Amino acid sequence: MSSAAAFSYAPLLPTGPDTTEYRLVTDEGVDVVNGPGGRRFLTVEPTALTALTAEAMHDIAHYLRPAHLAQLRSIIDDPAASPNDRFVALDLLRNANIAAGGVLPMCQDTGTAIVMGKRGRHVLTDGTDAEAISRGVYQAYTRLNLRYSQLAPLTMWDERNTGSNLPAQVELYAEDPDGHPDAYKFLFMAKGGGSANKSYLYQETKALLNPTRMMQFLEEKLRLIGTSACPPYHLAIVIGGTSAEYALKTAKYASAKYLDALPTEGSMTAHGFRDLELEAQVLELTRNFGIGAQFGGRYFCHDVRVVRLPRHGASCPVAIAVSCSADRQAVAKITPSGVWLERLETDPARFLPDVTDETLETEEVVRVDLNRPMDEIRAELSKYPVKTRLSLTGPLVVARDIAHAKIAERLDAGEPMPQYLRDHAVYYAGPAKTPEGYASGSFGPTTAGRMDAYVEKFQAAGGSQVMLAKGNRSAQVTRSCQQHGGFYLGSIGGPAARLAQDCIKHVEVLEYPELGMEAVWKIEVEDFPAFIVVDDKGNDFFAEVTKPVLTVGRR
Repeated sequence: MSSAAAFSYAPLLPTGPDTTEYRLVTDEGVDVVNGPGGRRFLTVEPTALTALTAEAMHDIAHYLRPAHLAQLRSIIDDPAASPNDRFVALDLLRNANIAAGGVLPMCQDTGTAIVMGKRGRHVLTDGTDAEAISRGVYQAYTRLNLRYSQLAPLTMWDERNTGSNLPAQVELYAEDPDGHPDAYKFLFMAKGGGSANKSYLYQETKALLNPTRMMQFLEEKLRLIGTSACPPYHLAIVIGGTSAEYALKTAKYASAKYLDALPTEGSMTAHGFRDLELEAQVLELTRNFGIGAQFGGRYFCHDVRVVRLPRHGASCPVAIAVSCSADRQAVAKITPSGVWLERLETDPARFLPDVTDETLETEEVVRVDLNRPMDEIRAELSKYPVKTRLSLTGPLVVARDIAHAKIAERLDAGEPMPQYLRDHAVYYAGPAKTPEGYASGSFGPTTAGRMDAYVEKFQAAGGSQVMLAKGNRSAQVTRSCQQHGGFYLGSIGGPAARLAQDCIKHVEVLEYPELGMEAVWKIEVEDFPAFIVVDDKGNDFFAEVTKPVLTVGRR
């Protein structure tokens, strides 16, 4: 064997200088005390950690970063964007404006709370940091109009909602953040199921590490992300990693822009770096998919981050992650000067364009009256091709995973399809808490694919003839719709607050009230936006745009 290289050290992810604009949350609960050897220590009370966490979880449920909002506005201003791209971007900006009022969260899936912290060696706490942070999560989710999504496993098969959105994922590291021993720095995230489910790990080999094969691989895998996680996305790709789990974690950080200041070149110290050239090429690749901002166009992604990590010679993990339209994260710090949180945008209205809706609506919008019999609704939808934009008014039945499972059990037992699923279109959704004075809480669509296994059974029994949700469906759904004369309508993923404020006029429980947000609801909607995605003739908009068609080499 050759002689060993000289010792050298670099952090795997050298994050660079912090250029974040912060706002002061409080200066209480922190103090500086003298220690041995002339050292000064920052003391942090549990109450400071709790207050910071509660404030952070509030802000990321209601506010977005200015850069994200500017990217939405740029879609509206881009003449190359499709009308559907611009329509989605405008709806998401309107949603941000409503959420910023602090009542309705921007998304009904208010996520798993994820907190990562780095505590300097001169920061003293009482050792209950994770508990204090969890208490802040609890305060935010129980006091605000947020949804509880965490399930406690009671047995291997039985679960129950914890009723508080705990537990949170809390990871704390003993490390001087940015070289400051008297600082405690954090990344707060709220990760909904839609975007979390679009985290992928592939175990590849050295054969992937050439320009042509890499782009072919990425074209194939990125199309599979689909739209169920609410694009336009902030896309992160990590090539390599000292372990599979480290690659995945790095992809999550990169999707949150946490690693933007990484070096842009590698070295023999084997630190991670960003490949800016490949980022630009992958972004252009996604522009050509045709998927766009959910219903056709260029804006499948806002931007791309590609991070190259060191790897074991026998392993080449590839991790892919996205941050969705609910781009919910913020950094924070505790220093001798107080408790600080990233300043998010509280006035998103300044990003709204000075144009009327008609300026953006260059395609016909078909208005569908849901008060008519189901056969008449289907006959009307049958007149139009996939990708047609609709405006729905009238009653919808709301049912998702658990309700579908219960209805399937009834069908298996020989009971008839509930009449409400025969008479009405079904919306896959689950609301957040309803604020006082509102008909509903934030009430956006959930991922349609989770209900795919029920469609043929339900349609054969006369139900679910018109379905409304977000994201693409499987081929079995297209076949069932063709056989039974059904339709799948895509709703815009992301603008849950706008739907609650502007479109949903009445909500009542029809069945299974004990299931909480998973109950069967009946809602009245007005001018609810949707698109025909799967029709009764066997056409599926996403079937074409998810097929690899390009062979791209890297120059």
